[in-house]
Amino acid sequence: MPALCTFALCRQISTLSTVNLNKTINRFIGNGNLQEARKFFDQSPHLTNVVSWNSLTAGYFKHNLIQKAEYLFDKMPHRDVVSWNTMLSGYRNANNPGKVYRCFLDMNRCGEMRPNELTFAVSISSFLHLHYKHLIPQLHGLVLCSGISLNVFVGSALMRGYVDLDDYRGLVRVFDEILDKDVTPWNVLILGYMRFGCTIEAQRAFDMMPMRNSFTWSTLINGYIENKKLNEARFVFDEMSEKDVVSWTAMIRGYVQYGEFMKALKLFKLMLNSGSRPNHFTFSTVLDACAGYSAVLVGNQVHVCILKSGFPLDVVLLTSLLDMYAKCGDIEVAFCIFESIPARNLVAWNSIIGGYARHGLAERAMQVFERMLKSGIRPDEITFINLVYACGHGGLVDEGERIFNSMVTEYRLKAEMEHYACMVDLYGRAGQLEKAEKLIDEMPFKPDVVVWGALLGACGLHSCLELGEIAANGIYTLEHDHPAVYSVLSKIYGDKGVCSDITGLDKLMKKWRATKQKAGSWIESPSIN
Repeated sequence: MPALCTFALCRQISTLSTVNLNKTINRFIGNGNLQEARKFFDQSPHLTNVVSWNSLTAGYFKHNLIQKAEYLFDKMPHRDVVSWNTMLSGYRNANNPGKVYRCFLDMNRCGEMRPNELTFAVSISSFLHLHYKHLIPQLHGLVLCSGISLNVFVGSALMRGYVDLDDYRGLVRVFDEILDKDVTPWNVLILGYMRFGCTIEAQRAFDMMPMRNSFTWSTLINGYIENKKLNEARFVFDEMSEKDVVSWTAMIRGYVQYGEFMKALKLFKLMLNSGSRPNHFTFSTVLDACAGYSAVLVGNQVHVCILKSGFPLDVVLLTSLLDMYAKCGDIEVAFCIFESIPARNLVAWNSIIGGYARHGLAERAMQVFERMLKSGIRPDEITFINLVYACGHGGLVDEGERIFNSMVTEYRLKAEMEHYACMVDLYGRAGQLEKAEKLIDEMPFKPDVVVWGALLGACGLHSCLELGEIAANGIYTLEHDHPAVYSVLSKIYGDKGVCSDITGLDKLMKKWRATKQKAGSWIESPSIN
């Protein structure tokens, strides 16, 4: 056999062996057996090629063995663009934008390979929602300078970056630059328009789309909801020919988000009648609606639906049930559900503490708080709102002060407006109006309507006219037609026996264009069936 033919045959056999080696390595990586993959890799150094190195590197990243991936990458005798993209993708999936940034710089500085579309798409997507997002325009410029046509992957990533930068013009400019647009950039465009509050432009883009998917419809619905346009969101929702559980849940959550609890419950009824099967998020949202509407009977029915559906009662559903029963007045059932949660998170602890606070059970709220600390859960701002509120309704002034101070000094949490409102309410209920007034004067920010309202309510409770008028004026400067002003001030004037001033109050209310607070009552619908 001629020498040339012998060389060609040996090369063919070697190529086939390399292919088989790579298949074997990939099979072991797919099965999660990295040790065997590395064993075959090390035993056949003469058969490995750049594909072998890239596959093993990607396998290490897949199993979060980042240091081994880095070591292997550094030892590679030859790298191609896939090698660099593998590292970039691995760092991105590990949520390490700093290393993505350094790897991208190293790739460009070494001059081994020019970045391709995937290089830019991975890098850009790594820098979203973070302090690296200022790099987005620079990467956009590099893409254009590299002569790379904006495909849907690179273009969509850039569009998301400009949305995060609040750059309306950048969003539209990149969209116009993308060639052969599919549904993805259209979806990002609608998302961006909605984020900027441009609902008309978003609807126009939706109408112009050559094709749509379920994400498109959900994006439009959620965008209208976020822009407080529930009627428009419902119109789009009703136009959907095929509604899935995501769209049903999004629309129900929108109603709950803006306090339209009855509409949320009616829509849930339509969902059940349509044959759509709720999921965990649907049930959790509906329970929030029951809690907001104080519809304990409907909440009971939803509870039964959850049990019949066979869904495992995880911490999310159990916490929603706990919150619903607590807000609907059945604190004992709420506590039983709390006790049944196997792995309680902070939300569960806050829910039961808040439940006790709303029922005026300050001592039990404090006991649960002590249990929470012993279990190793660190409190947050919501925890302290609930605790101070509980102390206020339980008359525990000293304990409330201690809790409020410990939040700042011991747990290093910043006191927000809600905390000050609870403290004003605590002092007010106890008749310590001077302390309440002093606390408002020492606040690091101007009081809002809730803080002034807490002071006004305390003045009404203790018939303090002078401070009540100050609180009423504070409310008026922020909200001209607040109804509580008339009712509380008229009560104070009546308690003081200053009848002539009530006529003056009517004139003042007309000047302020305030309205009297209307009475109301709750009549719960007995069923959602």
